[in-house]
Formats: sequence, structure tokens, C-alpha cells
Amino acid sequence: MSDETEVLQSVSDLPVQDPPGEEFSAADLIWAKYANSEHHCDDVALIPYDRLEAFISGECNKPEYPTRFHIERSRKRERGTLKEFRSDEYLKYRMYWCSFGPENYGEDWEILPSRRYRVNTRNRAARPQSMRGCTCHFAIKRLYARPSVVLIIYHERRHITKSGFVCHGPLDRDAIGPGASKVPYVGSEIQQQTMSLIYLGVPEENILQTHIEGIKRYCGSDAKVDSLASQYVHKLGIIIKRSTHELDLDDQASIRMWVERNKKSVFFHQDSTETDAFVLGIQTEWQLQQMIRFGHQSILASHSSFGVSKLKYPLHTVLVFDSRQQALPVAWIITRSVTKQDTSRWMKALTSRIHSVDSTWRIGGFIIDDPTSELEPIRNVFSCPILFSLWHIRRTWHKNIIKKCSNIEVRREILTQLGKFIYSIWSEKNPMDALEQLFQDFVDQTTFIQYFKSFWVPKLEMWIDIIRNLPLASQESCGAMEGYHLKLKLKAYDDSQLDALQRVDWLVHKLTTELHSGYWLNLYADESGSFPQVKAEYIASTSWQRAMHIPDKDVFFDDKEPLSAKVASQKYSSQMRTVWNAGSEFSLCSCSWSMQGNLCKHVIKVNMLCAPRKDLQPPLSFQSFQRILLDLWQKPLDDSFSLDLSVAWVMQMQERIQKVSELATSDGIAQVAGKLPIQWTNKRGRRTAARRTSPVRLLPHSNGSVQRDLTPKKNRKRKRLSTFSG
Repeated sequence: MSDETEVLQSVSDLPVQDPPGEEFSAADLIWAKYANSEHHCDDVALIPYDRLEAFISGECNKPEYPTRFHIERSRKRERGTLKEFRSDEYLKYRMYWCSFGPENYGEDWEILPSRRYRVNTRNRAARPQSMRGCTCHFAIKRLYARPSVVLIIYHERRHITKSGFVCHGPLDRDAIGPGASKVPYVGSEIQQQTMSLIYLGVPEENILQTHIEGIKRYCGSDAKVDSLASQYVHKLGIIIKRSTHELDLDDQASIRMWVERNKKSVFFHQDSTETDAFVLGIQTEWQLQQMIRFGHQSILASHSSFGVSKLKYPLHTVLVFDSRQQALPVAWIITRSVTKQDTSRWMKALTSRIHSVDSTWRIGGFIIDDPTSELEPIRNVFSCPILFSLWHIRRTWHKNIIKKCSNIEVRREILTQLGKFIYSIWSEKNPMDALEQLFQDFVDQTTFIQYFKSFWVPKLEMWIDIIRNLPLASQESCGAMEGYHLKLKLKAYDDSQLDALQRVDWLVHKLTTELHSGYWLNLYADESGSFPQVKAEYIASTSWQRAMHIPDKDVFFDDKEPLSAKVASQKYSSQMRTVWNAGSEFSLCSCSWSMQGNLCKHVIKVNMLCAPRKDLQPPLSFQSFQRILLDLWQKPLDDSFSLDLSVAWVMQMQERIQKVSELATSDGIAQVAGKLPIQWTNKRGRRTAARRTSPVRLLPHSNGSVQRDLTPKKNRKRKRLSTFSG
């Protein structure tokens, strides 16, 4: 389209264009803006009258929108009937409309008014499948003053509905054809599997083989089914490759259109106004199922403030931990607002959606990783304890030490001193004294010290306060959250279109297509046993899981250097990795993964073996939990009922931790269950033995309410006499 902004008042000065080739389309013409009393400002172009059919054929044969154009209306007049006429007066006038409109059977089955004119059905697409509300149409005028040329007036060049959505062709995900009833059944599971494989870049031949194996479960396989399956996979691949995040040039309008089209995947939307901040909450139906499945009576985690400096709006992710304790995204919230009001709104909308499916759903705890997070909405909405994860502060310190300090000895010493600073939070000493000592010892490391003083010192009081007041999450959950962060970063920042980072629709497209499909396939491969390679990569996607595969015999401690350890490489047995400051969350390893600022498997494995050692400090999570128990014990000031309640809670927690520890060190759950005492209960009128329930179910809710006893009661209703034989 021409970049000229001038609106013409006459078509006399328009050049006549005659593109080469047997047929041509609108893309081959240079368009100008023209307006008169009959129509609004539209795109116009002049072509020879004898090339009109070549233009219509070119418009019909576009690969993105193959269609036919029918004549919606037509008028004629004879030469000599006009004494005075304008430059755009016609001898022949026709309006051509795309055959996939204007009736609409594509959006919620809303039928637009039928056309009042007789339709030439010889060139129409099959109906009623073709009635999809397409608004693409143009008019032609064979000029009265110049019969050898025709004026093309394009009213709407895009093949979209009134809502702005593509409604037919390979780019339309909902498009169906007249042969749809003959296509073999493709369930949502098979479709999602095929889409995920396409997003992962698997060759089409392999995808087709997997797809055919899937549909064989519902119908037999023959040449026709295989052919239709091949067409389906090929078309789905074209749709995904040609799909774009830009539904509109304006980002805000594009997001509104996406929300309108994907209402089932949006649990909260607040548009940006003078008084309200932009908030978009996304949760697909599959994510809803996983949140109910893995979140009930378990832990949710918050991965917050991703892309603060690069994205238009930061991304907040709600995570659950699956059966392998891998972090699984179950909701995405795109917003810059962290106020209590906005946070409470989207959290209430999220829980309302969960409770509409399962009213008994509730969580056992909520992990946050940002000290600026509002705690009150979490307590009010989820009614659960809140934990704090140190993965973000550890990773940031680690990365900047590697980046700003070149000497390996200086790196490990600074990281060790920062670890001592964190450990001193629960001691009687002032943590800032340890920090001052760090500044004095490494005064020559000006780059790192200046960075730390300018970026971290102003915020340290806030971090220290929340670390003191909230229990800390374990290293396993920290590793899982870091694993999700690395996956998200890889998907979000691998796009060659760097300017797309400032568009919200691009981020939404990335999340709901590539990232969502990747996690779906990972979980499906793990639970179904399909795709062994995908399953293996998924299991080994966190450092904690990789550490579990390192044998204890491959870890070596030196009595001369008790704070260091050697770990044999699992890939190259002749190589050894050195771990310094063993037993601490702030350890440093010589492997390449640790040198990138990540929590590596060697550090985790060494810390696992250091846990029983008495000469080393316990993990940070254990220290914070110990401090909470001591505070709980010391809270009552007199020998009152409060003391009894505190002791009861402590005993319940002690018993629960003991059971969890016993399960972790045993060979299986059967060994633990065999040690439970027998408890006699009534069942169906007969006396049977049953195992005592776990103390986990005896804990009260955080809001003080007591759960009802859900044990089945004996039915005391009399049996009807008719049930007894004479």
C-alpha cells in the first residue's frame, strides 16, 4: 500500500497500472486514498478493463486466503445517458464479496442477516460451512469517461470478521471444510500432542507417524485415513508457522482482540486506564486441571517480576510442583502493578475459578521470591502459611561475582562471606558487621563492591526483615524455581525480533504456544511413557534431579580441607569437579554450569552428604524453621492455655516432620505403612482393622477453623421390611 497520506478528490490523475503475468493481486498494485460523497476514504487503483479477470483470479488464489469472490450487487448504464458526470461515474458497477461472508457461522453460531440479493452460486464455496462472516470486499467501476479502464475500490482488503479475527484459510485455526465429517476423530489430547511436537521443531515425518498412532486408538488405519491425517498435520504445521502475535498494529487493541477470542483462557483482565493498571491473567484449561491436581493440600510458588527491564509489562507466574517436584506453570499474570488491590483482585479471580470446579480445593503453603510482595492478599485469599525462597538473591549474587571478579579464589571467598552474612541473620550479632568486614577485605574489587553498595545495600534491610519473619523454602524448591526461570528465559529471549519484547501480544503468544506446549508434552511423556527422550530431558531438567543420579562413592572429602569436596564427572570419569564452601547454599563449583551463575548438581550432591555432619551449619531452611519453633515455644509468658496450644502445635509439626523424614530415608511407602499401629473401626456393620490416619490430616487450618470429620458414619436407618424374604 502506498505511504501517501493525501486523499484524492478526483481519479483523473491516477496512473493506469498493468502488472505483468497471467494474473495479479492487490499486492502488485500501488494504492491511493480516494473519497467522495458516495463512500468513505478507501484504497483505489486503475487497471485496464481487459485485465479485470486477471485481478480477480489473483485475489482468489492467495495462498494465505484461498477463496472465490461472488457478485454481491451490479448496476449498468448506457453511453449518452449522462450529460454531466464526475471523473468516477461508471458504465458498469459491481461489488465483489468474499464467498466466506457475510453470513457468520464461525463465532459462537451468531448468524448475521442474510443478504437481500440473489447470489450466483456457481462460484460459491461449499455452504453452509463457508458462512464465516468474512468482510473482505471490493467494488469495480468501468469509467463512463474512460471505458478502457476500470477503477478498483477496495473497502476491506483483510479476510477478517467484524471482530477482527481471521475467519478462513490456513491461518484460521477454526476453519472447517465440506469434508470435515469424513476426517478421522482427533481428540484434544492428540491435537495438543501434535501441536507440541511442531513447536519443538520435530520433523513432520516423525510427527505424522506419532499422529497416526494416536488416531488408531479411535479408528482403524487405511490409506484414506493416513492421507487425511497427513493433510491435517501439514495444515496444522502451516497454521502454526504462519500464525502471528499481531492481531492489530496497536498492541492494546491486539490484546483486546486476543482476550475476546480466548475467553476460556483468561481468568482476569483489567484494561489500562487513568485509575487502573493493566492486568492480564492467563490460565488454560490444562493449567486449571494441573493446579487442582498438584496444588490441593500442597504448595504454590510465585515466580515474580520476570523481564522488569526488558518487557513492556513484567511477568508473574504461579507454579505448582508435580509428582517429581518439578515447577509447573499453572497461571501467568502480566502486570506492572504490585498493589494490594490489584493483587487481591486477580488472586480472588483465580481461586474463584478453581472453586467453581472443586469447592474443597485449598493449599498448604505459598512460596514467594520477592520481598516487595504483598502478604495480606495471600493470607486473605489462600488462608495458608507463607514461605520465602532465596533462589533469586543467591543467583543474582552468584552471577555478578562471576561477571565482575576474574580471580577464582576471590570469587569463592566473596561468595563465602556473603553466605556468612545471610547465616548471621539468626545470630545475636549484627549482620551488617559481616558486610562491613566484606567491604574491608575486598576493597580492591572496586567493580563488585560499587555494584553491591549501589544496588543491594539500600534494599538489604527489607530482605533481612522478610528472611527473619518468614520460614525459608528448601533447596529443592529453590532449584525447581530456578529451573523454570531458565526455561522461561530461553523461550522469551530467543526471538530474533527484539522489538517484539515491548509488545504484550508477543509475550502472550510465546506463553500460550511454545512454553505451554513444551510443559504439556513434558508431563504427558513422563506419565504416559511416550517419547523416552523427552521424558529423560524433563526428569533431568533441574539440578536437584541430576544430583540424585550421582552415586555417593563419586564424592570425595579431604580431611585437610573440610570445607571443600571433589565430585567425579558422570560424563567424563577422569575429570573431577571441585566444590568450595561445602554444606552451604552459597557454595561455588568449578563446573561450567556453576560458572554461569546457576545452582549446579555437584553443589546439591555435596550438600546432601554434608547434612548429617555436626561440624557444619545446618541448611538455611532448617535454621529458619528452628527459629520459628523457638519463638513459638517462648511466646507464652505464663503457664496458661496458650502454652498447651503451642505445645500441641509443636508436637504435631514434630510428628509430621518425623514421618516425612522416615519416608524419605525408607525404601518405599509400604515400609512406613507397615509400622503404623492398627486401629479398629466399623465398616458396613462389620468390625475390621484399619491403619491410623496420618497426622498430616490432623493439622488445623491457618484461620483457626477445624475440619469436619469426613469418616463415613454408620447408617442407622432401618431396612425396609420388603427387603426381607418371607
